Amino acid sequence: MEEKKDFKSGFVAIIGRPNVGKSTLMNKLIGQKIAITSSKPQTTRNRIRTVYTDEERGQIVFLDTPGLMKPKNKLGEYMVNAAGSTMSDADLILYIIEPSAKIGAGDKDILRRLDNAMCPVFLLINKTDTIKKEEILAIIDAYSKERKFDEVIPLSALKGKNTDVLLDEIFKYLPEGPMFYDEDTVTDMTEREIVAEMIREKALYVLKEEVPHGIAVSIDTMKDRKDKELTDIEATIICERDSHKGIIIGKKGAMLKRIGTDARYEIEKFLGRKVNLSLFVKVKKDWRESDYLVENFGYKKDEL
Repeated sequence: MEEKKDFKSGFVAIIGRPNVGKSTLMNKLIGQKIAITSSKPQTTRNRIRTVYTDEERGQIVFLDTPGLMKPKNKLGEYMVNAAGSTMSDADLILYIIEPSAKIGAGDKDILRRLDNAMCPVFLLINKTDTIKKEEILAIIDAYSKERKFDEVIPLSALKGKNTDVLLDEIFKYLPEGPMFYDEDTVTDMTEREIVAEMIREKALYVLKEEVPHGIAVSIDTMKDRKDKELTDIEATIICERDSHKGIIIGKKGAMLKRIGTDARYEIEKFLGRKVNLSLFVKVKKDWRESDYLVENFGYKKDEL
């Protein structure tokens, strides 16, 4: 694509507490599911980069971040550092909150972090489809007393309400610049990374509360068959306890089969071809406390 006058480009960080809808918003904005979502904390662990390109206006590189919360282990420290470094790299920060005028300790901590922001900051009030319109004014008033935001935008990431307004405002604030990625690029994540995350997402949905925080997914092999439209994938779900392994496998393998069936459906939609998925379960005791294992399972400190 030839460079055009007034073409805007930049990096936009999406931050907020866990489960406020960061990944849902990013998926909605780019029109494709890349980041996994669930109702459980720590769903997003890595800094996920996706690309929105408008041939006339510009290119936005969205940086989805892990939810900001007090770290409890080496993995938690990695996640907080990933979110912090993303904020320092951004040309614009989107701070997403729940639709409540009560500002809790988690959001107060984020507001303190934003004191050091060197770029414009938008306040996004998500899930406004769940409250009355008059309640939005109280939320705006409460947060405006904490700091001045460059823009305040109520929206619903799930239903796509006001996401077009958000894109318009982002382009107003981004600097003029070249494209960072080809216009067809949606993410810099590899297929193997996305497939691993899709498997983890399905596990998050069905496993008990104490298990999901302690799982990771490793893609052992991923090969396309030459003679047919079929991809063979072998993956391992890593957990921290022998008891967790039993829960993941389930009675007569029922739970593992359910995870595999749900994941295969998503993976086939993503790859556009049939998938033969084989899942295994291994125990790596307290892997979240090991720098080596945290990095081995894809959470790389050198990328911060």
